Amino acid sequence: MLKVKSHTIYFDYAATTPLDLEVKQEMDLVWEKYGNPSSLHSKGYEAKVALDSAREKIAKILGARMDEVIFTSGGTESDNLAIFGYARANKNKGNHIIVSAIEHHGVLEPAHQLEKEGFEVTYLPVDKDGIVDLKVFKKSLRPETILVSMMYANNEIGTIQPITEISKIIRNFCEVKSQMSNVKSSKSAMPILHTDACQAAGFLDLSVKNLGVDMMTINAGKIYGPKGVGLLYIKKGLQIEPMIYGGGQEFGLRAGTENLAGVIGFAKALELVQKNKEKESVRLLKLRDYLKERIANEIPKIKFNGDFKNRLPGNLNVSILDIEGESLVLYLDNAGICVSSGSACTSKSLEPSHVILALGEPHEVAHSSLRFSLGHYTTKEDIDYVMEVLPGIVRKLRSISPLR
Repeated sequence: MLKVKSHTIYFDYAATTPLDLEVKQEMDLVWEKYGNPSSLHSKGYEAKVALDSAREKIAKILGARMDEVIFTSGGTESDNLAIFGYARANKNKGNHIIVSAIEHHGVLEPAHQLEKEGFEVTYLPVDKDGIVDLKVFKKSLRPETILVSMMYANNEIGTIQPITEISKIIRNFCEVKSQMSNVKSSKSAMPILHTDACQAAGFLDLSVKNLGVDMMTINAGKIYGPKGVGLLYIKKGLQIEPMIYGGGQEFGLRAGTENLAGVIGFAKALELVQKNKEKESVRLLKLRDYLKERIANEIPKIKFNGDFKNRLPGNLNVSILDIEGESLVLYLDNAGICVSSGSACTSKSLEPSHVILALGEPHEVAHSSLRFSLGHYTTKEDIDYVMEVLPGIVRKLRSISPLR
């Protein structure tokens, strides 16, 4: 008989995080501020003050201006606004876009759609560890390139891209191009850099100046904040075409009455994770490495995916060969353990992980991948319990697997 735990052990923090108690308490203070921030009366003003305060707090963390922070419904909308909004507003300047092959589908799907609209997209390959080759990236820039989107940290394998170096390459490219033309024409394509920082926000530096980014996506649901709220940082002066039209909220870039309680919770969550990121990173790294060591020692025929130097501390992606990843997820869930196979956003798809395939791995490795993502409430005891049940599940599934 497989062991079944009386309570759930959560190892899927990369998919979404539970709401932090301090965040909830902050949000509970907002419910009486029910006015519309766009209204002129006292209740509207009260709501606007609260909204502006949250925007100011987030802008300070990012090292940005308040009017450069645009609130959305989450990471996917922010990615869509960045990709569609910039490309469509600047198509007269160029038609070439560069994205990495391991981007979230919130970036990849808009890129596919833009190809149908006449844009050319380069899907930049990564090496076997999931890192972009900077020399290859530099060669991929063209005179007609207008937009580059590179994920700060990957949601499946946790690898961290050299965003600062990518930014420097883009700036040097722009300088050389400007010198060659001897004129900064408004119709000349000067590529800008967007990064999806949803996974990175709880662990890495978010200073837009340090990173050198022009747009950045963050999602509250990945950092112990409320679901249904995110942001897109847009550097002042960029031309962006809105996707949602209406009352002109969010500086005319995202119409609709703002989710005030969500925004307040978002600001508090971002403040907390950035304050505690160094201490939490050290704790999670120890736990992650402990889990990695036990899996390596106790389960044969495995392969760890992704770079272990440039990687988020709470991410472990392992392919357990001769087994379908989805089967492992279901058996572990029955034992009270929540994990993912690939991205949670595509977990109902039968397609193998595009991220693992991009590493150069065969389909059988991609299909057998399992992602453990650790977070605030992960303990060593949780890992010990996983390793009590995981080897037995693996043996059982391999004994009946047609893949052997």
